[in-house]
Amino acid sequence: MTSIAEFYSKKIFKQSGSAALMGARLQAGFSLIEVSIVTTIMMLIAIIGIPAIQGYVIESKVPRVAEEMQRFVARLKASTHGFGAMPYAGVDAGTLVNALRSSSVVAVTGQGAGATVAHGLGGNGTNGRGVILIAPQSIAGAPTGAAFSLTLNDVNHAACPSLASILQRIADVVTISGHSGAVTVKNAAQEPLMPYNAILADAQCAAGDRNTFVFTIR
Repeated sequence: MTSIAEFYSKKIFKQSGSAALMGARLQAGFSLIEVSIVTTIMMLIAIIGIPAIQGYVIESKVPRVAEEMQRFVARLKASTHGFGAMPYAGVDAGTLVNALRSSSVVAVTGQGAGATVAHGLGGNGTNGRGVILIAPQSIAGAPTGAAFSLTLNDVNHAACPSLASILQRIADVVTISGHSGAVTVKNAAQEPLMPYNAILADAQCAAGDRNTFVFTIR
């Protein structure tokens, strides 16, 4: 007959053996198949999620960039008021850079006419990509310098419709180069007037950093 002491010693041995076996299984880690499955899932999440996050981040920047452009236009108009028929004849990159150097929205690099202003809505902000350009323009038969243009190139599609919608309020002429060549989506300098066409603007927006805007202002 098994004594009480022997019974409990056998029970304790079995329990410790089970615990040791369980510990060994836990220490064995994941199998190669399990690691492969988890890695694949994480890659799929990254492939699907990163572009969506990037688009959201770019879209959230549009109101601030547009507001910065509106402030710049207002200052430029105020500072050139009364300069005659060609108040904007002398505008260049330096004009834009000097006004936006302290901005926390756009990135300014360099000095003077050779400096660049990166808009942050697409492109890399270097080598002329993803930057804002300014130049004197002719409008409605007036001489060059009667108006000026702000060009934003390499704008991502996530920013395309809303950027056009906001900045068309201060521009007389708006063109978008996206799916095709430059297409005018607003022209308030002609007769009859062409009001802003949001549907046409949306249709021009191409996927990726492939959209160029020209806002002509007088």
